[in-house]
Amino acid sequence: MKTSKFNWRINNQIRAPKVRVIGADGKQQGILAIEKALSEANKAGVDLVEIAPTANPPVVKIIEFGKFLYEEEKKARKQKKGEKGGEVKEVRLSPFIGDHDFSTRLERVQEFLQDRNKVRLVVVFKGRQMGSKDFGYNVLKKALGHFGESVAIDMEPKFIGRHLVMVISPTNKLKVSEGKKEQKNA
Repeated sequence: MKTSKFNWRINNQIRAPKVRVIGADGKQQGILAIEKALSEANKAGVDLVEIAPTANPPVVKIIEFGKFLYEEEKKARKQKKGEKGGEVKEVRLSPFIGDHDFSTRLERVQEFLQDRNKVRLVVVFKGRQMGSKDFGYNVLKKALGHFGESVAIDMEPKFIGRHLVMVISPTNKLKVSEGKKEQKNA
């Protein structure tokens, strides 16, 4: 991972006359003149790295620069790993789906929405079913009615070959209903 987006000032590059110093052990040493902070870093045989340049006075840390960069990259990787890319999950239906199958699929869609994923609802038509396109629209309309205002339509229903496709995503109202469920369970 490249660290070129970070411009850390180290040692003599730090321009502030006074700095707040954090020692190698992680404890604050107070506000010191830059010369004194540099001499302490030299005594320890490590670098003085400016970690919060916008603070007043700027915050510096006595640490080996290579180790500091490694820790920053590690933090960035962990943060990136924690982010969710908003996956698109797909649920397939048929135009003449049974009630129980339909409710089972809607439960699965509900789980995806609670995980903050987008859901692609696909009604698959086979053979002569293409003559009954209205049934596919009715199935999607029924699904939307089930979720009400807790979903937003990202893509209106449209035919792509033999598939009627619609994409929905959760809204903030879904988040509120989750909180109410958690309160009831407690």
